[in-house]
Amino acid sequence: MRFGSLIDAFRPAEGPPPRTLLAFFRWCLRGAWPVLIWAAFISACAGSMEVVSAMLLGRVIDSALASGADRVFADNWMLFAGFAAFYLIVRPAVFGLSTATNAVAVGPNLLPLVLSRLHRWTMGQAVTFFDNDFAGRIAQKQMQTARAATDVATEMINVVTFALSSLIGSAVFLLAIDGWVSAVLAVWLVLYFALIRWFLPKVRGRSAARASARAMVTGQVVDTITNIKTVKLFAHHEHEDRSALAAMAGFRERALDFGVISAWFRYSLMSLAGMLPVLLIGGTIWLWSTGHATAGDIAASGAIAIRIAQMTGWVSMAFMQLYGSIGEVEDGMNTLTPPHTLTDAPDARDLGRVRGEITFDHLSFAYGREDGGVEDIDLVIHPGEKLGIVGASGAGKSTLVALLLRLYDAEKGRILIGGSDLREVTQESLRRQIAMVTQETAMFNRTARDNILYGRPDATEEEVIAAAKQAEAHDFILGLEDHMGNTGYDAFLGERGVKLSGGQRQRIALARAFLKDAPILVLDEATSALDSEVEAQIQEALARVMEGKTVLAIAHRLSTIAEMDRIVVMDGGRIVEMGSHDALLARHGLYARYWNRQSGGFIGTEEAAE
Repeated sequence: MRFGSLIDAFRPAEGPPPRTLLAFFRWCLRGAWPVLIWAAFISACAGSMEVVSAMLLGRVIDSALASGADRVFADNWMLFAGFAAFYLIVRPAVFGLSTATNAVAVGPNLLPLVLSRLHRWTMGQAVTFFDNDFAGRIAQKQMQTARAATDVATEMINVVTFALSSLIGSAVFLLAIDGWVSAVLAVWLVLYFALIRWFLPKVRGRSAARASARAMVTGQVVDTITNIKTVKLFAHHEHEDRSALAAMAGFRERALDFGVISAWFRYSLMSLAGMLPVLLIGGTIWLWSTGHATAGDIAASGAIAIRIAQMTGWVSMAFMQLYGSIGEVEDGMNTLTPPHTLTDAPDARDLGRVRGEITFDHLSFAYGREDGGVEDIDLVIHPGEKLGIVGASGAGKSTLVALLLRLYDAEKGRILIGGSDLREVTQESLRRQIAMVTQETAMFNRTARDNILYGRPDATEEEVIAAAKQAEAHDFILGLEDHMGNTGYDAFLGERGVKLSGGQRQRIALARAFLKDAPILVLDEATSALDSEVEAQIQEALARVMEGKTVLAIAHRLSTIAEMDRIVVMDGGRIVEMGSHDALLARHGLYARYWNRQSGGFIGTEEAAE
């Protein structure tokens, strides 16, 4: 529908989100302003219809009294025709256009416009941003902020412009009757806005606190549900219930605070609104008694006074909701708008297909602490080389891989791929050159096909099936069935792949990596969840896939990397040994101790303690 496409609902934002309220609103709504201004103009026209209605009513009454019963229709047929045309044609058309503008052109487009911008910005945050918060809380903040920003824009159009046009028109009309009546309205408006100014900052602050508490409840509940198997295995239902109830109690207290201020606000405004009909109608009757107003003026001013008094309740609730939404926007803005801490250089270029040479040039990183991470790593991995990385837990293996993927920036030194410094290329193009399979396999609650296609979304069905067969996943995928009756590659895997065994998840992840066909392959305990028979089959498939690729394989089970071209042994964040399996055994060093201790098994935690 063309009318519904006046706003581009998915237009990208320009620049980062500001951290001040008005600038943030401009950032959220940029590109929609022409339509919003048009909608506000139509709403103002609709608001003025109320004053025109009262004026026409007054004219009809005065004309009827002046003409008398026998001549009323003959003398005033044009006035009556205009009166009928206004109510039957003009007024419905203006209100209909205003409603259509808000319901079709504005409402359905603003929420996705704001939400898409916030979501894009959030996805660009470094992994530490997500590590430091609840996933459910971040998602809640995105939805809360987008909805509240949309509510502010639509309420400003539907309420503020409508009410202002009605009040301004009323003041002009009353001024035409008598300046004193208009002055009474002006004094009442001063009291009205003073009351609003006193209450609404308090409403805004308590709304922000309520929104923050609500998001905390969501984060706590989502965290529990996400880890529900752990909760059941440790029999911690009561513990999780107490945690959830504590968060809910905090939300209840903030909601009560908001409810109390809201009740006082509405009572005060309604009391003030009750004064207006008494003052305006009483004043106009007094003017009529002195010959300065007509019966039509009494009817018109009475209609305006009653309409404004009725509108006061509606406007007061709308203002309360408006300021509540502003408070929620501020709360979400504080969470979602921190600057990106890991960004591409302004002149960063795309990294094309590389041969796979990797250079760690005196690399150090300690997560901003004095120790931990890796220190002074100096290593060159040649194109097509298969490198095994071993070491006890905490030795720095996973940190090295995270730095290669530029999930963090090096604190000292640099990393080069194909001669290009990682900080000089875009993060997206870098990660397209690396396929990775981790010990904790990440699955989406999507179909088996979609999870494999994540490696290369434009792959054909034949390529997906071929990758699944390479990963020894095709047969078990054909036997899948979800709760909706979807089977095989169309079956949904559940959140984080909970419907699969650990080995099945890892084979799906391997299929995804095979399909990506990147020149660099990183295996972080890639076969740890597989039984020995399946692992042997996967190792054969891995050998085929690794041909021509640069491979980094992290493993605690040393038998899985014994055939690598070189093995690097890490300890305390440093490389302490390097060589082939046989050469390292001959040195009788740390690697040999690992090998002898596990006899083909796993590096023990005792070694980590030593």
